[in-house]
Amino acid sequence: METLNRTTAPAFQTLNKIVVKQVEKNNLDNGISLYALNAGSQELIKLEFIFKAGMYQQPQPLVASCTNSLLECGTKSFSANEISEGIDFFGSFIELQVDQDFATVVVYSLNKYLNETLKFIEEVIKHPTFINDELDILISNKKQKHAINSQKVSVLSRRKFAELIFGEDHPYGIDVKNEHFDLINVSIIKNYFKQFYNSNNCTIIASGLLPNNLIETLNTFFGGNDWAAKDTLKFKPLINYTTTTQKKHLIEKPDAIQNSIRIGRPLFNKTHPDYFHFQVLNSILGGYFGSRLMANIREDKGYTYGIGSGLMNLVNGGYFSISTDVGSDVCAPAIKEIYKEIKLLQTKLVDKNELETVKNYILGQFLRSIDGPFALADKFKSIWEFDLNYDYYDNYFNAVKDVKASRLRDLANQYLQEKDLIECVAGKKY
Repeated sequence: METLNRTTAPAFQTLNKIVVKQVEKNNLDNGISLYALNAGSQELIKLEFIFKAGMYQQPQPLVASCTNSLLECGTKSFSANEISEGIDFFGSFIELQVDQDFATVVVYSLNKYLNETLKFIEEVIKHPTFINDELDILISNKKQKHAINSQKVSVLSRRKFAELIFGEDHPYGIDVKNEHFDLINVSIIKNYFKQFYNSNNCTIIASGLLPNNLIETLNTFFGGNDWAAKDTLKFKPLINYTTTTQKKHLIEKPDAIQNSIRIGRPLFNKTHPDYFHFQVLNSILGGYFGSRLMANIREDKGYTYGIGSGLMNLVNGGYFSISTDVGSDVCAPAIKEIYKEIKLLQTKLVDKNELETVKNYILGQFLRSIDGPFALADKFKSIWEFDLNYDYYDNYFNAVKDVKASRLRDLANQYLQEKDLIECVAGKKY
């Protein structure tokens, strides 16, 4: 038997292709789309019930999040405690999630107890009661959390930055104010639920080692017309941004020890033809631990514990941002160094070795992100939300592999001009 020489590293290999296991498309009897990702070795299933009921659709701030949070706080047949204890008894778990575009009910269950678990989930999705007492408790907790977060410079800069990018009246840019908490009531919540939580607005993604009778089981609980929309679904149209024309903004907090910096601009989401190559550029600038911003502002200057940049993907838009928290006394030099690194990308070609390192990092991270059935389901969800298909991942792989340094320099000049970047700082005057 050959003895391994552990003083020599294994041979380096590059990826030539990544194969992503695909979902199987089916429909329940009432037309609900079911995307099934059958993989894994454990008798465990994850079900995601997705509704186009995120913050973009809400008539006023807090409605989407309150509606989603209250789903498990009592139903027609079960109290909140009975739901919690019942789901827990069968080793299952429920998560309620809301983002800018979607609201989701996520369920993890052992296959053998799926029917017992879905008895509770059916009630949560179809028959929540939305009682005043539970709403009062929820609003009180949210209000307290909001007050605490409003003292944090990182939260202040994040909120203000979204408002500056999209406009204070845009669904993506609205900043929750204290008075918004007093405008929420059960009637608004019920109307929002009735409008958006129905079979006409539901998509299911199932992943794990799926039982053979999954479609039959889901039809039993969710395949009927008893929870169809009573009226035609009405979604908000595409709303234009009203991006600020002022480029520098300070939210002054004189007692702050740190300043929170956000620098960026409106940009595009993953449906744009420049998205793949810009992701490589972003990784070099601030998209991973070995990025230039980290090497300069953390490792060399010691201004921060961490700094990063990224593209935010939203169904109706997107934006680019650089974010970090630094000592108040080094805020100005930190900002200067950020612009310096951007300028270098615009004037000097990225070194071949650095570019190769970043490409390998990106593709390696992608390979890690498709490990396991739940991760594969997440990968499908991230393209389904944008009406893309699996060709997206082939195109992504090829674009990352083939991008040239000159292309990255061109993108930096096209999209990262200082005159186009919005600078938002929360903290002490600098």
